[in-house]
Amino acid sequence: MIKSFLFVLIFTISQIIIAQETVEEIVAVVGDEIILKSELDYQVNFEAAQRGFSSTDASVRRKILEAMIGQKLLYAQSILDSIVVSDQEVDQQLDYQLNYFIQQYGSRERVEKAYGMTIDRIKREMRSDTRKQMMAERVKQQKFGNVDITRREVEGFYENYKDTLGLIPEKYDISHIFINPKASAKVKESSRKYAQSLLDSIKSGKDFAELAKKYSDDPGSKTQGGDLGTVKRGVFYPEFEAAAYSLKSGELSGVVESPVGFHIIQLIERKGEAIHTRHILVKIKNDSDSDLKAIELLTEIRDSINRGFKTFNYFANKYSDDKETSKFGGNLGAFEVGQLDKALLDQVNKLKVDEIGFPKRLEIDGTNYGFHIVKLNKRVPEHIANINQDFDEIKKLAQFQKREKLYQEFLEELKNNIYWKINI
Repeated sequence: MIKSFLFVLIFTISQIIIAQETVEEIVAVVGDEIILKSELDYQVNFEAAQRGFSSTDASVRRKILEAMIGQKLLYAQSILDSIVVSDQEVDQQLDYQLNYFIQQYGSRERVEKAYGMTIDRIKREMRSDTRKQMMAERVKQQKFGNVDITRREVEGFYENYKDTLGLIPEKYDISHIFINPKASAKVKESSRKYAQSLLDSIKSGKDFAELAKKYSDDPGSKTQGGDLGTVKRGVFYPEFEAAAYSLKSGELSGVVESPVGFHIIQLIERKGEAIHTRHILVKIKNDSDSDLKAIELLTEIRDSINRGFKTFNYFANKYSDDKETSKFGGNLGAFEVGQLDKALLDQVNKLKVDEIGFPKRLEIDGTNYGFHIVKLNKRVPEHIANINQDFDEIKKLAQFQKREKLYQEFLEELKNNIYWKINI
């Protein structure tokens, strides 16, 4: 699923920079969705580069098109099932995707340079496709996420494929407790007052665009004088939209707070449910005191665990700001060496099993960060796969095979109930 999400990122931002001056060929229609030839070409080239096969192989091209149709069928079914993906969930997925891409390119600036646009614009452009992809994957998860498998089925799978499973690479099973520094009430109020001073300047006659270029903390719009373009409802944060949709053309909002800071919004034009706005963003920046408090808290937690007061799981569940892992005692899972970034690998390599490292800074997406402590739960050396030592891993492979078989059967059902057509 992660790979498919990453493809949505890579494909979408590539499509943004392709000129749309000519009508593109439609290679398939699924429900109310279409698949363009350029989409198929890009997917084929992407897969060919990843797997080393020829991009001109007609049979491979057909299989990839069928896979894309499968995703569109799932999305069509998600609408019928009234599946909803929240704005927060979309934001989290976008942050994950873009953080991955930033790691691949080496920096936020290199990503922006490669695609000729800011990260914030990329997020806005790909938001709709990411939501559709998440809705499609949720159908698949609901239908097949809990597919069970017996031990006999696992053993049968192992007997059939043991000669092709190869080596199991060295793995590290790790957990962490993550603290996101919280700006003090004093710092937050200072940011709000600063935003208010900018609003007062605009009201007294200062040029909105010039102030945005000089003072806005939104790199995606400041160079355009804060212009956010014309977008439909559901793209911006709810707090932003509530204020923007209440404005008349040319009217200014008050200081509006959202999860990313304080906004000054001006409605330029409204067409139905689409609005053209510009804004100035004042982010609430952490100060050294908030960073120090986060480090001190993590140090106290580490010391308490080492003295045996409470377990790592207890503190992760109570204090970690990584809500996806805190409910599992902070467990991040097992990772191969190549799956860990250098900073985290350097930490883990120095730890003994059950040892907890000192607080370290963790970059999230190039502009956001936090601090965490990492625990090495288990280190598994490289070895030949065997049913006793690697039962859980082999079970996952067997479950995946079974799930895929059921998924293909489900797609055939969808093809009988949802309109679809291939044009090539």
